Amino acid sequence: MVSEKTAGALGVVGSVVPAIAGVVASAMLLVDYVRPAPVFCVEGGGCDALRHTTIAMPLGVPLPLFGLVGFLAIGAVTLVRGERMRIAQLGLSLVAGLVGLSLLVLQLRLGKFCPFCCVADASGIVSIFAAAARVRFAPAAGASRVVTFSSAGVLVAAIAAPLVGGFRASTVPGVVRAEIAQTPRGQVTVLDFVDYECPFCRMTNAELEPVLEKHKGHIRVIRRQVPLKMHPHAMDAARAACCGEKLGKGDAMAHALFTVPEEQLTREGCEDIARSLGLPMDAYRACLADPATDSSIAADKAEFQSAGGYALPTIWVDETQLVGAQPGDRLEEALDVALSKAGS
Repeated sequence: MVSEKTAGALGVVGSVVPAIAGVVASAMLLVDYVRPAPVFCVEGGGCDALRHTTIAMPLGVPLPLFGLVGFLAIGAVTLVRGERMRIAQLGLSLVAGLVGLSLLVLQLRLGKFCPFCCVADASGIVSIFAAAARVRFAPAAGASRVVTFSSAGVLVAAIAAPLVGGFRASTVPGVVRAEIAQTPRGQVTVLDFVDYECPFCRMTNAELEPVLEKHKGHIRVIRRQVPLKMHPHAMDAARAACCGEKLGKGDAMAHALFTVPEEQLTREGCEDIARSLGLPMDAYRACLADPATDSSIAADKAEFQSAGGYALPTIWVDETQLVGAQPGDRLEEALDVALSKAGS
């Protein structure tokens, strides 16, 4: 037979654990909703997909903030003795569980799953069972002061750790910070990691070029070559881009490489582009043959990996990272925000 003291401790601990899990997950999500680039989630993953749905900002408030407050409230009433507090815990848990179940169904329908959202949603559901068990079985006297204060301390730490760590963390890789530092005052840095044969890079460039033209003179564009092995002509195109940049036709070469049919991105096809742009062919061919060109491309790929790159295209607009094919309005929005901060 379990003693009343043990039953009280089990009731509190069993109720506060899902609340703590929900607090941690909600705090991490809140950081990523507020920061310009994610700290905990993966850009372009399930977190990102849910963050861009209509329910992500109810009444203009980040959804994770509601979760954080809700789970904190569940944890707080769990630590207070009395029948009313246990009933309040059950009521709050029912709300958290129903919301969690709804959000899990939404993720299922979207086919995108955010691991932190799943933890928070599951915690809400588990909280119902924990609260119901506490109402039914736990003694009114509750847990000892040691258990209560220890649980309260863990709950406070569960809030503080992800919020403090998340908001203090730098989400901007060193290579990006270095390029931003070289950009003249009042201008915005656009660092573009590309593969000219990548269909998503080509789609995004078609949306990006008009935006760059609109803000011409206020943007510094840097391209880094990341030719993928799966694309047979990507390396030839990357070499052509490097040599075009070296010979003073970087933007024109990039535009041509992005817009010609993919089957023309052969060594011969890239040479035709160089000729059409008026590049000195002897210098162009010498550049292609120079081992420094391939070394430069290898360095670009290493920078992409060091920056945590995992998909193409990856575009940094100052400190904002955009991964995957991007629509023009999203590119415009990122540039507008960066330009407003730069005072342009």
